[in-house]
Amino acid sequence: SHVQNTHLPNVAHSQGLFCRRILNCSCVFFLHLQLIGSGAAAQVITSQGTHGSYLTMQLGSALGAVFGIFVSRGVSGAQLNVVWSMSLWILGRQPWRKVPLYALSHLLGAFLGAATVYLQYYDAIQVFSGGHLSVAGPNATAGIFCSYPADHLSVWGGIVDQVVATALLLICCLAVEDRRQGLLPDGLAPVLVGALILTIGLSMGSNCGFPLNPARDLGPRLFTFIAGWGEEVFKAGGGWWWVPIVAPFVGGLLGTLIYELLIEVHHPHTPQSPEDRDQDHPPFSFFIVLDCRTCASGQACTRIYQIF
Repeated sequence: SHVQNTHLPNVAHSQGLFCRRILNCSCVFFLHLQLIGSGAAAQVITSQGTHGSYLTMQLGSALGAVFGIFVSRGVSGAQLNVVWSMSLWILGRQPWRKVPLYALSHLLGAFLGAATVYLQYYDAIQVFSGGHLSVAGPNATAGIFCSYPADHLSVWGGIVDQVVATALLLICCLAVEDRRQGLLPDGLAPVLVGALILTIGLSMGSNCGFPLNPARDLGPRLFTFIAGWGEEVFKAGGGWWWVPIVAPFVGGLLGTLIYELLIEVHHPHTPQSPEDRDQDHPPFSFFIVLDCRTCASGQACTRIYQIF
């Protein structure tokens, strides 16, 4: 009974900490990723380009991510994209049960953020659209909140676009977080992630606006569905809506595999830190065996890397 009494407070503390992390993720999505990113788009679209440009929209998305990471990294570890959470689970850095909870918190935060932007720009949206909330056409405003494909883009082209862009995002984020690539000065990582998002937006944004984040797209799409844009938000682009939800997961898995197979396993072998030893075991186990003619002691050895 003594063991049980001492164990229960620890369990309660862990559950309370995780709940705070979930609320933190929702709050950050609400305040930063959605408000700043969609707010920048609303300003450009409703002003017909007189108060901003394509570049300012990308800067808004990038800076929203930077400040979102700064605000949330001390509580939730800045898990602001469920694709990143999935990658951490695959790598054995967090239990699988956290992934759907983070996803729900992201979805809620994105929905509330879209609602706030709509209220903030309500008058501007009504004047620009003439009171008719449309998905396509010269006065379309649904693109303020979520992604839609360009006229030239097919569904399969959009899948390729999102797989490539999200794979690049994961490769670079894993590199930023990889301590064996070299320790970064405190506070530099969020800036680098923001620069990465800006880079992807400037080089891969014209096809469909580089969603990259399933919750960031689905939450606002659900809001626009009930706020007056109607079912066209799911019909537009030949049923485009599922592409920015599914394709980023494929790209995230691909990016994780590429980084682990081409970079991670080639790092010089170093003993695990206590933090690494405490991590959950990865859900899948594949091993690569590399024959090394000599090691630090001058003796032949065989090095085994556990990838997944």
